[in-house]
Amino acid sequence: MSNVALLGALQARFEKNMNRHKGIEWTKLQAKLEANTEKLWSLNEMERTGGEPDVVGYDETSDEYIFYDCSTESPKGRRSVCYDREALESRKEHKPENNAMDMATAMGIELLTEEQYRELQKHGNFDTKSSSWVKTPANIRKLGGAIFCDRRYDTVFVYHNGAECYYAGRGFRGSLMV
Repeated sequence: MSNVALLGALQARFEKNMNRHKGIEWTKLQAKLEANTEKLWSLNEMERTGGEPDVVGYDETSDEYIFYDCSTESPKGRRSVCYDREALESRKEHKPENNAMDMATAMGIELLTEEQYRELQKHGNFDTKSSSWVKTPANIRKLGGAIFCDRRYDTVFVYHNGAECYYAGRGFRGSLMV
């Protein structure tokens, strides 16, 4: 997608979902985006893989806008992946094509943390039919596990799984600071 088309898609989503970013002006955001082509590339990757990135906040300390994947369900282009490279390499057979951590790094984004995931859920009902890997604390990952979240029964749940597991309905959501 061209930068012009991407900016158009981002502006349309921004205007449609004003509840996610009260007090943020599109013109200031657009200027910041146009000055950061590498961040635009990452946003395009988020868009291309089905993440529907949108602004969810502004960090005054760093003077950066905060984007999260705001697709209703976990992004379709990022599903059926295990948690990280170590997990992928540990599988003896039926390996998935990729893993969440490497994909996020290649896209120039970060996996949402559990706290960020809960913040996202304040902006709507996300992952009611899917689930998303979130950044796993080192002590859990060291023991072979990883965590993921979803929303069921109007409640956000945090679960655990072996990091090598993957499912068609589980992907990952990312964040990007611009």
